[in-house]
Amino acid sequence: MLPGPTNVSDRVMQAMLSPVINHRSHDFAELHKNVIEGCRYVFDTKKADIVVLSSSGTGGVDAAMQSILDPGDSVVIPAFGEFSSRLGDSARYLGAKVIAPEANLGGLPNLESVEASMKQAPKVKALCVVYNETSTGVTWRKLKELKELANKYGSLFIVDAISVLGGDFLPVDELGVDVCITGSQKCLAAPPGLAILSFSEEARKIVMKAKDPKSQYFDIKRYFKYAESGETPYTPALPLFYALDEALKIVKEEGLERRIRRHAVCAKAFYDAFESIGISAHCKNLEERSHTVIGMVYPKGIEDQKFRSILSEKFWILIAGGFGALRGKMFRLGCMGEVNQQIVTATVSGIANCLKLLGYDCDPSRALERVWSALGEPTFDLKS
Repeated sequence: MLPGPTNVSDRVMQAMLSPVINHRSHDFAELHKNVIEGCRYVFDTKKADIVVLSSSGTGGVDAAMQSILDPGDSVVIPAFGEFSSRLGDSARYLGAKVIAPEANLGGLPNLESVEASMKQAPKVKALCVVYNETSTGVTWRKLKELKELANKYGSLFIVDAISVLGGDFLPVDELGVDVCITGSQKCLAAPPGLAILSFSEEARKIVMKAKDPKSQYFDIKRYFKYAESGETPYTPALPLFYALDEALKIVKEEGLERRIRRHAVCAKAFYDAFESIGISAHCKNLEERSHTVIGMVYPKGIEDQKFRSILSEKFWILIAGGFGALRGKMFRLGCMGEVNQQIVTATVSGIANCLKLLGYDCDPSRALERVWSALGEPTFDLKS
């Protein structure tokens, strides 16, 4: 139940047993085509160029920033957690001037502070935001308004959607996202090792105008060129391409809208269950709570490492702790990918009983009642 890598189905794992083929062959061109088409579906785009990198999500972030930013460029990157801070670092490493409106951990910067930041430079090259902050369990559901700010100041709009794409609403074309980044190991429920990026027509123009690439491996212009013949410029992680292809087929079979609703219903079941036994969500604003990363504050007297160790050893449930200033104060679990009725029920039961074992006064049956109530809502039948 980590917030990535998440559980991978047997069907996707089996796909990795496909023969290793020549990545300069017609067979790979066909595989590459299928993967790109599947990615277009989950990104909800008909216009964007798709690039699949054999790298972690962080590699995808670096590739996106290197393809757009030059030394001296001004960029606005709101900071409200570990991964939004890392996004800013990626820009700083390139010599960009980062303006970072901040918010307390568990919250989000307001739009007024973002606009004030946009006014601080004569020209802001890009507004870059983390859609779902994995370290705090907060989702910024104001992408439309943020895009309007980017348009107002003539800036590109870059979105880090690594821990949320495929698990929450993100139509790239409709929202006008210029560069969107995700990873294979989160809501798409594939193994880790692939980063996926979409580029709008405007973003592509900037990439193609660049004279000198800042990285040989992450030279996006080369990926565009090789994609014309169904190839990647460098040897791809072939078994992972097979796995992603299968995972994307599963997403399409379920239907993207239905998949997003499933994540929302399962998230509500988690939040309702934990709050029924006195465990508070780290994010206090209901509208900003993540549907893919559930962040909960430890009750008084529960020691993080001991709790997670017992939960793993006795209940066979693996979850994550907090980052940085939040270390020891909260636990995080992934509500993504293959999450379903059985997984939610088993996880809540295990966590509630583990807390009780450690002396926390709670009623696990009450938590399970709230799970069943949330999962039984008529808006979505998880059984069908």
